[in-house]
Amino acid sequence: MQIRKVGRAAAAPADNGSMVRCGIAGWVDKELIGSRKFYPPGVTSSEERLHFYASRFSLVEVDSTYHGMPAKRNSELWIARTSPSFRFDVKSFSLFTHHPTSPRALPPEIREQLPKELAEKNSFYLDKLPAEVVDAAWEAFRHALEPLRSARRLGAVFFQFPPWFFPSTRSLAYLEECQERMHGFQVAVEFRKRTWLDDQHAEGTLAFLRARDIPFVAVDAPQGFDTSMPPVHETTSSKLAVVRFHGRNARTWGLKGAPPSVRYQHDYSDAELQEWAPRILAMEAQEQEVHATMNTNSPN
Repeated sequence: MQIRKVGRAAAAPADNGSMVRCGIAGWVDKELIGSRKFYPPGVTSSEERLHFYASRFSLVEVDSTYHGMPAKRNSELWIARTSPSFRFDVKSFSLFTHHPTSPRALPPEIREQLPKELAEKNSFYLDKLPAEVVDAAWEAFRHALEPLRSARRLGAVFFQFPPWFFPSTRSLAYLEECQERMHGFQVAVEFRKRTWLDDQHAEGTLAFLRARDIPFVAVDAPQGFDTSMPPVHETTSSKLAVVRFHGRNARTWGLKGAPPSVRYQHDYSDAELQEWAPRILAMEAQEQEVHATMNTNSPN
């Protein structure tokens, strides 16, 4: 993961009292640890790594919550291992963003409620589950994150939707449902279907999010793909603005089945990052806080 430039401004308060927080996507990422360029010798446990990471940054993005239902105990440990000023941005569980989800990613007590034909599948989608299982999954997710929320350590819950989640009345209704299901939590939305911001839909998409005070997650990604959003930096919430940097490696972005460590290989140049400086300053001028997260892997 690229940390060289991000660390220069891990938490920069602005003149108007707002703040720009910078961080990276995870503190136990395999490539980050394997690089041996960030953690000092002897810092080997998850606890030690989080403690060291939090001494260098004011924000981290938690991606493990996408792959498996989070546990309340982990939230409590994260709080204990970081200072009160540190913030966690948490990625939504895959089931809630219409991604295929393995039964094994659910807690045992919820997995036991699955119909046999679903429990035996490799993966399934949200709309295939009984309503009571869906309700139980949402409740478990909220319960797991509640310690972070109540301790004021939770930045936002990211709902990153897949390319097959496209603009429609049904999709907008589901965004409303996500916000209602996460009542009391700050949610943010990232799209992976360029149509959301084309000439026909952009104005409506941003107006919808503004009306509900939901942050639109701005992204920096390779252009020219149907799954790459344009670098729009509109603010749609009075509380938070978010930017995620996915790199600009067009060669690897569209590789099907490639892991993030391959798809997001890119070492940002100072010039590339400088393009975002005035955009982030403009976002910061309108919001209480801006979160900028580097989600890349350096090929070096």
